[in-house]
Amino acid sequence: MRNQPLRRELISWEEVDKLIDTLIPQFRYEIDAIVIITRGGIVPGGMLTEALNVKDILTAAVRFPPNSVGTQKLHMWPEFLQFPDDDLLAGRRVLVVDDVWGSGRTSIAVKDRVLGAGGFPELCVLHYNPYRSVFSKVEPDYYGAITDAYIVYPWEIDRGTDLATLTGDPEIN
Repeated sequence: MRNQPLRRELISWEEVDKLIDTLIPQFRYEIDAIVIITRGGIVPGGMLTEALNVKDILTAAVRFPPNSVGTQKLHMWPEFLQFPDDDLLAGRRVLVVDDVWGSGRTSIAVKDRVLGAGGFPELCVLHYNPYRSVFSKVEPDYYGAITDAYIVYPWEIDRGTDLATLTGDPEIN
């Protein structure tokens, strides 16, 4: 990974709206369900469910072990704190939504779990950072923009512990 601090970029609500508008025409088929990855995917996932008129909205909460360090952390298995039942995913076209693809681990973990349930997942993020991704041949199916920055979204500003993202080292997820 990088040895230098990541550049941070503050995104406005207007920019989020533009990213959603960029994503909408990209979808190739009708979506049966959306799986929103918490916490980052909640806002963009909600916006997309409204824009695409998707009625089945599900959530997935994923955590990677906090006690690992450095690159070892990137190789840890995820823990699913919450995930939809297989029968809600089987045979369905599922859009998996998160805010950003950093390392890509969270999105891929959820995609694999949807595949395991018999669903047909595609991945969607507002920002794709290919420079931090641990997957050289995999990327999200849909993304609003490519970036090399650590993105700070408007819903993260001045709200509890997320304020630390402006001053501390960002989490790699």
